Amino acid sequence: MAAALNVVVVGGSTAGVFTALLLARAGHTVTVLEQERFVLPLDVEAAAKRGFRSTAPHIPQPHTVLAKCRQLLLEYLPDVYAQLLAAGVCEVPISTQMPASLEDQSPRAEDEQLTLLMTRRTTLDWVLQRTILAEPRVTVRWGVHTLGLLARPGEPAQVTGVRTEEGSIVADLVVDATGYRSPVDRWLRDIGAQPTTTLGAECGIAYFSRHFRPRPGTTLPGPSTTRFVAGLDEFNAGIWGGDNGVMQLAVAPLAKDHRFKTLRHVDVFTAVLRTVPFFATWLEALDPITDVFIMGAVQNTMRRFVVTGSPVVTGLVGVGDSVCTTNPTLGRGLSLALCGAANLRRVIEGHPDSGRDQALAMDKMVKEHVLPFYEDQVAIDGTRLAMLEHTIFNGPCPAPASSNANGITFGQLRAAASFDPIAFRGFWKIMGMLSRPQDVYSDPEVVARTRSVLDRYGSSPTIEQPTREQLLAALANHSAGAQPETSLLV
Repeated sequence: MAAALNVVVVGGSTAGVFTALLLARAGHTVTVLEQERFVLPLDVEAAAKRGFRSTAPHIPQPHTVLAKCRQLLLEYLPDVYAQLLAAGVCEVPISTQMPASLEDQSPRAEDEQLTLLMTRRTTLDWVLQRTILAEPRVTVRWGVHTLGLLARPGEPAQVTGVRTEEGSIVADLVVDATGYRSPVDRWLRDIGAQPTTTLGAECGIAYFSRHFRPRPGTTLPGPSTTRFVAGLDEFNAGIWGGDNGVMQLAVAPLAKDHRFKTLRHVDVFTAVLRTVPFFATWLEALDPITDVFIMGAVQNTMRRFVVTGSPVVTGLVGVGDSVCTTNPTLGRGLSLALCGAANLRRVIEGHPDSGRDQALAMDKMVKEHVLPFYEDQVAIDGTRLAMLEHTIFNGPCPAPASSNANGITFGQLRAAASFDPIAFRGFWKIMGMLSRPQDVYSDPEVVARTRSVLDRYGSSPTIEQPTREQLLAALANHSAGAQPETSLLV
């Protein structure tokens, strides 16, 4: 059996906590360094009230634990899975996501693996924080700012630990879990190493969300496990079930569409959602329990720690948003975070003694398990942004869907998923990150079913939406002199 490693995880993010737990339970000693100070809230509702932080505006935004993340929780962290259910997180069969238009709703053997969990992100984080504080091989040091890396010269250099404001910490392996604003390239330059290589593409969407609970004595217009996202002509809107009866609603316009700045006001947020009859019906049955949470536009990013076939350094890897960020609308972040932690554990098990082999193996995992979803998200966002730009700003007319003889697009599959059971499950395999997107887009049966549906129906069922005049009136629906919730602005 290989010797246990001394690991430093920089960043107490969800990816950092996942990594620390998986490595500690594989026998390694882990120190987590988090620059923010933290006191564990008493319960999930206290955690929700403290969930918003300017440094992490994504936390109170709607979240769902999709299939890949759920499967990895069951495999590696079954105790965490059980604690999530005990904390009020809902286990949701894929049958609950079947639209009324789906022609065949009979169950199939593969459906169990498509199950998802519905929760607020703060509840997931609260359970993880309770777990890591009790983990015997993990030491969490709060309020510690990491300044840079310790390294031994070489080609490439070997990272041997980190420098902090409280002194140096020696480690066999350093894990960057600091998120999408990672300072890792500055750290690398400081030790004379070349930076990582990073790809980026616009997501272009801003997010405004609010949490609700069912109004006492009112019947909900749909199940509390409803998850529905509408790509409307001028903005996106959605509703997500959460834990303990909470419903999460969001409006997501183009970030540069300044008409929507007034969405930070609760009356405008409500008025805009009421312009869409589907959401208006829900609002009649819900009472708000928060103000409006705001998150600016994020980018799709992809970072590689191996450049032109060689690691930039050894002894350093990245996980979670430090490696890849994608548009939050499809909810891939949690799966990417836990997948990265699981991949790192496998890499260490397969290459316990070679930093170079670890770096190359980890990059191979990223190429196989992360890059396809980054590229898919870039393509999806490019299509959506082109449509919004055309509709709102009279930009160029979007290019028609690809006529690739051997494949289909995400948009075509999503449309067909409303009618055909094979397309429906193919769509959710991509959404749940159980299959690589291109494998589904080129699957002969999925392609044939999708094209048959498009020939018959043309597109997915339409949703009634506002005219531009109605939208502008809603965006102007704000009391003169009232102030926005300044504590929530970022």
